[in-house]
Amino acid sequence: MQRRFVRHYVLITVLLLIAGVTLWRYVELAHQGGKWITASGQRIVSIRGPIYDRDGSLLAVDTDLYDVSVWKPSVDLGRAEVHARLLSDALGADSDEILDKLVGDGPDFTYLVRRTSSNQAQDLERLIEDSGITGIRIDRISGRIYPERDLGAHLVGFVGLENKGLAGAEASFDQMLAADPATAESGFAYGNAVYLTMDVDLQYRLEQLAGEAMEDQVAESVVIVAMEAKTGNVLSYVSMPDYDPNEFLQADRSTWVDRIGIYAYEPGSVFKVFTMASVMALGGIDEKSSFVCNGSYTRVLPSGEEIVINCLGQHGEVDMTKILEYSCNAGAAYASDRVSSLDFYAKLREFGFGERSGADLAGESPGVLRSPASWSARSKPTIAIGQEVLVTALQMASAATVLANGGILLRPRTLAKVVDSKGQVINQAEPVAIRRVLDERTAQATLDAMEAAVLDTGTGRRARIDDLRLSVKTGTAQMIDPATRRYSTTDFIASTLALFPSENPEYILYVAIIKPKGASTYGGQIAAPLIKKAANIVADLYGVARSSSAVAEHDGRIAIQSLDVAVIGDVMPRLLGLPKRALTVLMERQDLSFEISGDGWVVHQEPEPGAPVSSGATIILRLE
Repeated sequence: MQRRFVRHYVLITVLLLIAGVTLWRYVELAHQGGKWITASGQRIVSIRGPIYDRDGSLLAVDTDLYDVSVWKPSVDLGRAEVHARLLSDALGADSDEILDKLVGDGPDFTYLVRRTSSNQAQDLERLIEDSGITGIRIDRISGRIYPERDLGAHLVGFVGLENKGLAGAEASFDQMLAADPATAESGFAYGNAVYLTMDVDLQYRLEQLAGEAMEDQVAESVVIVAMEAKTGNVLSYVSMPDYDPNEFLQADRSTWVDRIGIYAYEPGSVFKVFTMASVMALGGIDEKSSFVCNGSYTRVLPSGEEIVINCLGQHGEVDMTKILEYSCNAGAAYASDRVSSLDFYAKLREFGFGERSGADLAGESPGVLRSPASWSARSKPTIAIGQEVLVTALQMASAATVLANGGILLRPRTLAKVVDSKGQVINQAEPVAIRRVLDERTAQATLDAMEAAVLDTGTGRRARIDDLRLSVKTGTAQMIDPATRRYSTTDFIASTLALFPSENPEYILYVAIIKPKGASTYGGQIAAPLIKKAANIVADLYGVARSSSAVAEHDGRIAIQSLDVAVIGDVMPRLLGLPKRALTVLMERQDLSFEISGDGWVVHQEPEPGAPVSSGATIILRLE
């Protein structure tokens, strides 16, 4: 009797397990490819939210893409070779590979191509219908296109095959961008729109500048960060070389590396800004403290071991200003002897070194700042000159906010706001003060000392702009050779940090040229001129007051320039990002044909920008 009940219980348990697995599989099948099927049978299409720059320029948007697959049991075996040739022509693929997928020994279901365009999918549909090809299925999926292509690629990022963020903002804000099927209306669910702090105009100009510098200096890569000093907003995020997120799988994997938020390296002498400020804040020195540089820092340990750190020259008597002006290794090292290792370490941590900056980025590196317990006798003076510590470019720019804000560290921001599908702002990013690091006097003294670097005797003199005050620090760092684990004699990082205008910093610029192989490897010679060009661009774009700026009087009335309209001449212009109302003038052209579909902004154009345009040509524009 008892055994019979036991058998019943076992049977019931097994049936419940089978039912549970079946239910789970049903849910799994119902939720795939961005589509859900409700209990009523209604198909829900999930549309990922767009990404914009701070002024609303479109950076990423969902579009219709298509997967093309084959089901072997339905293939016409007698005409498989003919169909394979036709499909290979339509898909631009090898006919033998197509034939193998149609009749080979592989699985019954396989993909011929994934994420193809709507135009190719339409052509393929016509081919299948006209030629009687069987066993081929075309499925719409949600895809992603990036109208600005490689512009700001490392900040914007990209999505994978399932339209899920894998890098950049796409990964950082994936939950905000992804649509919730539970909120669907009329079969469609929309994700939130994300606005970044990036300014595409500045980004474009600085990317052009970085590309030129990379070529001129025969460098492996170039980094430029531009930040608002009073808010921490990142205006430009340039990491070269870059890639086109529309075709990220075709790009060299080395171009995916984010050299701003993830790549960590020894900063070299630029770091002296923060080490000298730390020593002053701890009471080790003041503005009048001085040291003698006879060409090196020398200290003899009780054991008899001698520590020697060479300098670039014999600078004589140096105070804080001259240490930063000449980039004096000996002076910075001697200054570090005035404070304890534990206090020195703690103050550098307050600047944000050794921890993630919190800049709304996925996978951000914390860099490396080891605790004093693992330091050697030479670690403190070595760290004081920017060695034995690893930083990111974002950390360097972020730490500079301390100097621009009277000693308060700001959180760097890449997110401006989040807007839902109904246009309501649901997250407005505000400046975030993390902590006080310096008192106002120390912050100002450091800023003033940095201004001496642009004097004729300073290492940053090539960054000087005659009508704009800059506080600057240059650096040249030797890189570690992975093979020998020692400093390389050929690989360097040349960098420069600038805050301007010095009297009340509004902007922070940081540039780094990685592994330059040109005429020079010194930051003062190749990174400082780059800072000068970048600072002029920022100042002109945002109207930073200069000492030579003209003063104009007006009656208070402002004439707002009308919206630019699209104009097509002998060469096809770049129309991507233009609103539909800017295209209306094109309809008056009698010599050209236009195919315009969708509403919103131009996300696709044919011909490509720069292509010749002749009378009778057809212009295809798709808007979203």
